[in-house]
Amino acid sequence: MCGIAGLMTIDGTAPDAAVLDRLDAAQAHRGPDGMGRHVAGDTALLQQRLAIIDLATGDQPFVRPNGLSLVGNGEIYNYRELKRDMRAFAYVSQSDCEVPIPLYEDHGLGFQAPLRGMYALAIHDVPAARLVLARDRFGIKPLYVAETERGLVFASEPQAIIASGLIAPRLRAEAVEELLQLQFQIGATTPFEGIRRLLPGEQVVVEHGRITASRRLTALEPGPEIRREDEALAAFDAAFADSIDVHRRSDVPYGMFLSGGIDSSAVLAMMTRQMDRPVEAFTAWFPGTAAADEREQAKAVATWAGARHHEVEFTEGDFLTLLPKVAAALDDPAADYAALPTFKLAAAARGAGIKVVLSGEGGDELFGGYGRYRRLLRPRIFGGRAMRAKGPFDALPGVLRLGGDGWRRRYEAVSDDVRPLAGGDRLRHAQAIDCADWLPNDLLIKLDRCLMHHGVEGRTPMLDPAVAAVAWRLSSGLKIRGRMGKYLLRRWVEQNVPAARPFAKKQGFTVPVEAWIAGHGARLAPLLAQDPGITEVADPAKVAALFRDGAKEHGTARWRLLFFALWYRRHMLGQMPDGDIFDCLSAG
Repeated sequence: MCGIAGLMTIDGTAPDAAVLDRLDAAQAHRGPDGMGRHVAGDTALLQQRLAIIDLATGDQPFVRPNGLSLVGNGEIYNYRELKRDMRAFAYVSQSDCEVPIPLYEDHGLGFQAPLRGMYALAIHDVPAARLVLARDRFGIKPLYVAETERGLVFASEPQAIIASGLIAPRLRAEAVEELLQLQFQIGATTPFEGIRRLLPGEQVVVEHGRITASRRLTALEPGPEIRREDEALAAFDAAFADSIDVHRRSDVPYGMFLSGGIDSSAVLAMMTRQMDRPVEAFTAWFPGTAAADEREQAKAVATWAGARHHEVEFTEGDFLTLLPKVAAALDDPAADYAALPTFKLAAAARGAGIKVVLSGEGGDELFGGYGRYRRLLRPRIFGGRAMRAKGPFDALPGVLRLGGDGWRRRYEAVSDDVRPLAGGDRLRHAQAIDCADWLPNDLLIKLDRCLMHHGVEGRTPMLDPAVAAVAWRLSSGLKIRGRMGKYLLRRWVEQNVPAARPFAKKQGFTVPVEAWIAGHGARLAPLLAQDPGITEVADPAKVAALFRDGAKEHGTARWRLLFFALWYRRHMLGQMPDGDIFDCLSAG
């Protein structure tokens, strides 16, 4: 896990060293263990290293005598198998990220096909006069690009592209509308004019500082449907065991985040099966609130597994002091309140000497866990409805200046794009939509930024090709049964983690941000009414009234406005997140 960045100029001149210095500095938090730089002609590659595998010889960029160079962020989990099965190659390290070089030499732009992992890669091919950028199939690791007057610049975080000085921070109204109505942004868009994400599985070719070609790999491959429960359980057990085995490959201490839910309980169970020492497990809880307390369930599972269980409390005081820092870390914003405990859990893990954390992201999307999937399948007269048909500001006319329903049309366009993956199955279609947008643009951004801020690598063994291949073939009845989702995963946990109580009614994970905000509504109202970000996108008087009234049904709207105001100050105005929420909103 690292940060990568680079630049290819339009006119063929060498990239400006001062620009490269700014790119490096902006992503220094992603690479506390070292920095590397290679400049060849019109192209520079930069890496900020968090050393996880091959601590001694894994420094990047990797530079070959034949004019190829590479920087990478993430992990290639099957690097040992690829080295074993490929032709002889004169490796200069034991790093997993060196393996794409011989694959590129042998297969050109098809080099990604055998890679199993989470990654963002940049390969500079001097003989072909091109730069190749690539992102893993699920979009676990981020990569952003901007075509500027000087050339193409890329980085692991858009704030680094802004810091380079090659592009100014200009707000995209459409992305803000999506953030406030959906809590994430759709597709390749970011809130910054001129900066876009590479999509999950996307590969682009850059020549003379401009993108000249693009292609995509999909994470969801069709196959014969699995209908028998015993066959499905055996297939999942084998795939999941393999996934956890390769996700544990590390030369530094690792642990996991344990929520007490099905997904993380499954991760802990398989880690316990494979390890000969206790797993380090971290759980967040919210004292003195009405939020569901998952500690007891998490503790029961941890005790069963013999894990070392770390309970990390998150208080209202943490909310007030950490939210500005979380908004600053989420430069590509996702207004997901789960980022708050994730941020503090990452700090606790690093404080305990952990540099790698496994978590359960992807379980709901692949195995059909969300209530929205069940609602989608019901007839309308029994409460059935389309996913994300409404946003919180639909019930608050006139609050947003943006107005309109463009965000719905853009969301529906994603739905149309992924429809062929579903083969006519409504549940698979809904899952494909979430895997295309919600998963990479909310959950995985949150995990990446909150953990990398503390120098911790996040790994997601549910989002492994072997696991996904099983999950995507499951019949609907093995995913949703009656009023319960993730049926197959629950059955596996029932057999392997009896302490998890997998068929008990799910409490749901909540962070009491809406209650905390309501308690400070009178103080926040005047601050937000004059906030520069709020005045740009909303009616200040109506925002002030919204925060004063405290109506419970508008809690989500208040949360997203507050998050956006703090995000705007850091990433549009350059204000550092010094002090608590009130200090930041009162500044300047």
